[in-house]
Amino acid sequence: MEFKDSFIDRYRELTNLEEFLSISQKPLRKSIRVNTIKSSVAEIKNIFPNLKEIPWCKEGFWVNQKAIGNTSEHFLGKIYVQEAASMIPPIVLNPKEEDIILDCCAAPGSKTTQLSMMMKNNGLIIANELDYKRIKALSLNIQRCGCVNIIRTNMDATRLNKNFDKILLDAPCSGIGTIRKSPKTPQIYNTNMIKKLSNIQKTIISKMFDNLDENGILVYSTCTLEPEENEGVIDWLINKKDNVKILPINIEIKKSPAILEFENKAYSSEVKKCLRIWPQDNDTEGFFIARLTKQ
Repeated sequence: MEFKDSFIDRYRELTNLEEFLSISQKPLRKSIRVNTIKSSVAEIKNIFPNLKEIPWCKEGFWVNQKAIGNTSEHFLGKIYVQEAASMIPPIVLNPKEEDIILDCCAAPGSKTTQLSMMMKNNGLIIANELDYKRIKALSLNIQRCGCVNIIRTNMDATRLNKNFDKILLDAPCSGIGTIRKSPKTPQIYNTNMIKKLSNIQKTIISKMFDNLDENGILVYSTCTLEPEENEGVIDWLINKKDNVKILPINIEIKKSPAILEFENKAYSSEVKKCLRIWPQDNDTEGFFIARLTKQ
């Protein structure tokens, strides 16, 4: 894997560079989530030997079996091949059976179907996706997993004008946390792209916060490690709206401290409550998760 000098220089300032580069060039552990709408943890454990439990998700397991996506259990929707860190945002959102939820950027549907499973197919999920080409994958996964409490929409989420109990915003991002499965990511890396994405993320999170019920919960997540797309977005929202409250995240996982200052920009100490996960922390993808409410 090749890394640009600008990438190396930037990440030397953000983390332990040697550990980060070392883990980034190792294969990503394969993981599955048991879909309890169609199966049970006990059934899947009987079918697939040597499963290793993922500490933060009781339905999640690391698996050694090759081509698990070609198994009948996958095609029947009994399991979902889902990266371990990707299971965290729905857990942090903590949906209830009676909730009305917006999954803002839903495709291909791993988190959408996880929410549906956690709600036991009750309540209502609006699964929105802007990119029409990605709607097909979203639809197939919803059907495969037997989710009946989901309505799909294909629109710009910033045009929505309805309040929700809870909102999941897994925002479009630069995807630096996914380089273990997308090795070309460092090659196309440029800071102009990051600045552009940061502006898009700010626009979306501002509108989503407006669409949140008072005392509702909004979870913002990305699979990038860039401060401008993570702590910078949350800091911007805190400064823009006076009724934002950042909530702590308590799950069983090793995390790294939030970035409080980068490139002469200081961020609110409130971002300490967010969850920053480097790939070397838990041998997963990199992720950032923030949990907030409207006061």
